[in-house]
Amino acid sequence: MACTISQSIFKKDSMKNLKAHLAGISIVCIWAGWIAVSRYGVQTKLQPADITLLRYCTALIGVSPLIFQHQWKKFKLHQYLIVGLGVGFPYTLFSFYGLEQIKAAHAGVIVNGMLPVLGAIVAWFLFRQRITLLRYGAIALIFISNFIMAGGDTYSSEHILGIFLLLAAAVTYTMHMTGIRLWNFYWKDVLVTVPVVNVILFVPLWFIFPTALSQAPLQDIALQSIYQGIIVNIVALLFVAYSIRHLGLLTVSLYMSFVPVVTALFAWLLLGESLNPWGVWGIAGCSVGLFLYAWGWAPARDNPLAEKSTT
Repeated sequence: MACTISQSIFKKDSMKNLKAHLAGISIVCIWAGWIAVSRYGVQTKLQPADITLLRYCTALIGVSPLIFQHQWKKFKLHQYLIVGLGVGFPYTLFSFYGLEQIKAAHAGVIVNGMLPVLGAIVAWFLFRQRITLLRYGAIALIFISNFIMAGGDTYSSEHILGIFLLLAAAVTYTMHMTGIRLWNFYWKDVLVTVPVVNVILFVPLWFIFPTALSQAPLQDIALQSIYQGIIVNIVALLFVAYSIRHLGLLTVSLYMSFVPVVTALFAWLLLGESLNPWGVWGIAGCSVGLFLYAWGWAPARDNPLAEKSTT
């Protein structure tokens, strides 16, 4: 009887982990597409503030049935702000203004290449996660490979502001993922929190930023609204919250670090950006790093908030 119960639990946990890994893979594809779509968006008449406005207003409409069902006393104000703004308008504006100066493939490297490092720091200091030296080596390899992908010219003095903005985007996104894990936000909580917080705080600020929304073609507005507001801000956030809950912050950060690989391919296929030998070496390094991380064994943790092992 006990054996049957344990087998049932194991199968249930395995299925949850499988779904969480599939969600992680979906995040990579969606986020890579987001960088390419955003890079295209900032090259149209739309301004970064316009794309941000479209993103959160569309998302708010999409999740409006959940808003009235949500128990708003469930979390504190600062928790809503950190989770909401971590992937909210500070993140998008940092990213969009950075994308005006740096190509899509390179922007993906800077933002997502930093996530495993930031995730490892948070996992160590906040969640007391213990991982093996092999996994630390895998994280280091992924970090180095990501920056190799960008090539030396990306880090020239003329790109300093863009690099700073994209690094700031990586920090804010790490705060979002940390908040989900630390305060146990469910996917429904995240879907409601992000658009509500950002519409309330950003709509008044939109009137201050440069805007050309009334001059933009309808097809550009529709593309950014659908991809930013529905695919990224509803579908992807659902996957992020679900995978963080079942796999942990660091593992999801490692998934996100593979975004530059897919972004480079999307930018090559869709935007005509070249894929140089540095990019090929970076892709190979990231692939090896992810394999080593998955192969490495992580011991059990006593802390219930610590990361779950993926092996």
